[in-house]
Amino acid sequence: MGTFKIEGGHQLKGSIQPQGAKNEALQILCAVLLTPELVTINNIPDIIDVNKLINLLIKLGVKVEKISKGSYTFQADEVDLDYLESDAFKVDGRGLRGSIMIVGPLLARFGKGYIPKPGGDKIGRRRLDTHFEGLINLGAKFKYSKEDQFYGVEAEYLTGSYMLLEEASVTGTANIVMAAVLARGITTIYNAACEPYLQQLCKMLNRMGAKISGVGSNMLIIEGVETLGGTEHRMLPDMIEIGSWIGLAAMTKSELTISNVSWNDLGVIPSVFRKLGITVEKQGDDIHIPAHTNGYEIQSYIDGSILTISDAPWPGFTPDLLSIILVVATQARGSVLIHQKMFESRLFFVDKLIDMGAKIILCDPHRATVIGHDFKSTLKATTMTSPDIRAGVSLLIAALSAKGTSTIQNIEQIDRGYENIDERLRAIGAKIERVE
Repeated sequence: MGTFKIEGGHQLKGSIQPQGAKNEALQILCAVLLTPELVTINNIPDIIDVNKLINLLIKLGVKVEKISKGSYTFQADEVDLDYLESDAFKVDGRGLRGSIMIVGPLLARFGKGYIPKPGGDKIGRRRLDTHFEGLINLGAKFKYSKEDQFYGVEAEYLTGSYMLLEEASVTGTANIVMAAVLARGITTIYNAACEPYLQQLCKMLNRMGAKISGVGSNMLIIEGVETLGGTEHRMLPDMIEIGSWIGLAAMTKSELTISNVSWNDLGVIPSVFRKLGITVEKQGDDIHIPAHTNGYEIQSYIDGSILTISDAPWPGFTPDLLSIILVVATQARGSVLIHQKMFESRLFFVDKLIDMGAKIILCDPHRATVIGHDFKSTLKATTMTSPDIRAGVSLLIAALSAKGTSTIQNIEQIDRGYENIDERLRAIGAKIERVE
């Protein structure tokens, strides 16, 4: 199990390029199962979760060839459906939550899709109901083995349907869309997720021959087609990583440029950081963060009440960045209430920040009040363990701002979502060492 040793308290400087988007990659890679033709995908991040999914596709019989760094071709013309019912698949599929999104494409093209109960971050309950209810609406029969927690859907063919989703699940919407593109007739999905990564999936499918309208809205209308063809696609930069680097710059009082951020796909992310008093400058398609030598001050509401930052489906603020916001607030002037609505265990890492000297009141599993130090008292170095991807990076940012040497264990959690993070941070001046 790997460990990071971090000597904090140093200013960083330079430019950093965000990796391809993890959450987009998990959807796009599953979509290659919809066609026997060649699909080329660029800007794929080299991270554990994505590499696990690529390996799962290879075991399914997909021909995968690496062209260059981040660029691969995929051809699913000889899919091995027997693997889906093997003991090996039950083990392989459990190791990655994104594996759930192979079900829709397999069902649409081959009439059956199976998946073991997937793993992923331990951040609370993450229901699969939206996925399977949507597929049932298209005419699939649902099967579940309680003994080995194995899910399945089967159908001779799928038929378009109107459906109102109970929750605007991104992965649920993606799964249903990938099934509906090959269904007979018209499917309408209301309360659909409309995140940029879901928009990217729809645009890619349309280039492959699908007929999807309403892209970017919460109502998608899909006219089923008989077959899809090959295409080429490029991933967006990862907005969660971009937010992480904004937070890192502020906490370490560093001047950083984040290159090629696809600004128009960032939504409210820049404005939320500005509410914490952080200067976020747009320079073409880059973000420039000047050194906050005098700190940064949290805004209040017009009536003077405490600022609340909460997560919401797009175009609201992504839940994946609330951990970063919480850490950044520990050194701000003023106070903020962090309200994590979507996952009930995601704030439980704050005890580690409290051990470092942060002033945080955990109100309940969903809410925490942060009273900022205004850099008058620095965080203390400590030893900690990364509980999930986003909390792990938040603790890493805290360690880089703290005086002294910190140790973060279980860094495989960080590697699941961030590509070569230690090398990239060293390139801008961070004192970080990976110890196996």
